[in-house]
Amino acid sequence: MSDNDELQQIIDGCKNGSEESFSRLVDIYSGRCYGFFYRLSGDRDLSDDLLSELFVRLVEKISTYKGGSFGGWLFTTAYNIFQDYLRGKHRRGKLLEGRRDLVELEQAAGGKDDDEVMDELQKQLSKLDSEAKELILMRYYGQLSFKELSEARGEPIGTVLSKVHRGLKKLRARMETFRYGQRRY
Repeated sequence: MSDNDELQQIIDGCKNGSEESFSRLVDIYSGRCYGFFYRLSGDRDLSDDLLSELFVRLVEKISTYKGGSFGGWLFTTAYNIFQDYLRGKHRRGKLLEGRRDLVELEQAAGGKDDDEVMDELQKQLSKLDSEAKELILMRYYGQLSFKELSEARGEPIGTVLSKVHRGLKKLRARMETFRYGQRRY
């Protein structure tokens, strides 16, 4: 049995209300989803809360999954939960804390300590447009393929590739500026 067949059986079990199937689905996706929320928020407690919300919503909405990339569907739902959180936070007048991103850029600031690099990465990621941030986070922390991103967003794969590439190029340029001490941002 292939991984896709096994995942489909788990999803079918969830649709039929099987607690064991939900438990297996949580085991499969909880680490990736937690990492996704943590990279978006930079806050461990908030990430735990958002992860809980995601799996509550999964129980409520699993019947709306109609096929295709389950990972794309799940991470789109996760991103929507985060956006709901931000809207609520914005309404209360609080500022959005920085986001953290891209393991490959964490090392871009040679000689700086890890906390300083992560803080700067968070700061620079927050300066990207929201679409670029979403795509980069879903790609690298949600571990979605470009095909899954394309399906989740309803856009051609070339468009998604281009948007991710442009976002990464901007982020790399900002991190290179940080690396060499020419902080203009």
